[in-house]
Amino acid sequence: MRIKEYREGMKAGMPVCVGYFSVSFGFGAMAVSQGLSVLHSVLISATNLTSAGQFAGLTVIAAGAAILEMILTQLVINSRYALMSLALSQRFGPDVGIGKRLVAAFFNTDEIFALGMARSGKLTVSFFTGAGTVAALGWTGGTLLGAVAGSLLPISIRMALGALLYGMFIAIVVPQAKEEKPMLVCMILALVLSCLFQWVPLLNQVSAGLAIVICTVAAAALCALLFPIEDKEAVQA
Repeated sequence: MRIKEYREGMKAGMPVCVGYFSVSFGFGAMAVSQGLSVLHSVLISATNLTSAGQFAGLTVIAAGAAILEMILTQLVINSRYALMSLALSQRFGPDVGIGKRLVAAFFNTDEIFALGMARSGKLTVSFFTGAGTVAALGWTGGTLLGAVAGSLLPISIRMALGALLYGMFIAIVVPQAKEEKPMLVCMILALVLSCLFQWVPLLNQVSAGLAIVICTVAAAALCALLFPIEDKEAVQA
C-alpha cells in the first residue's frame, strides 16, 4: 500500500467522516430504542457502510421479519453499489488483484465513490481505502456515541434523535425533486405506496421488509416506464 496516497485519501475523506458521524449518531440512538444493545449497534455499523440499508434493516429486525425479507430488502436498496463497483473497476485498471478489489468494495459508498471518481489522474486502491477508512471510523464512532447516549437519554429525546436520518434524506431528495420531474414523481409514488401499506386493510398486514421491497421496485419501475431515458441521453450521462 502506498502510504502517501493513503494519507491523501484520508484527508479527502475527512468531510465525509464528519457527515457520517452526525447521521450514524441517529442510527445508534434509534437502534438501542428498538431493543438492540450498544455492542450489536456498533457491530452493525462496523461491518456495514450503508446508511439507508442499515436503517431499513433495523426496521426489518424490529418487525421480527424473516431472513428472506432482510435479504430482499438489502438487495433492492443496495443494488446501486453493483453499478458503482463496475465503474470503479474501470478506474482501477486490470493490474489490481481480487483481494484489493474486495477491500475497495467494502468501502464503496455513495460519497466515497464520488471522491474516487472525481479524483484527477489514476485512481489507486490506497487513496480509495484511505478515504473509506476515515469515513468508516466516523460512521462507527458516531454509532457508538449515539448508542451510548440513546441508552442513557429519555425516550422522548431518543426518538427525536432518530429523526436525523429522515432529515438527511429530505435534504438530499427535495433539491433534486425540484429540478427533475422524474425524481419528484418517483418520490411521490413511493410515498403513496408506503402510506397504502401502512393504513389500507390487508396491505397493512404485509411485513415491513416486504413492503419496502415492493414500494422501491414499483416506484422505480413505474418511473422507468413513464420517463424512459433515450439512447442519446444515456450516452451523455
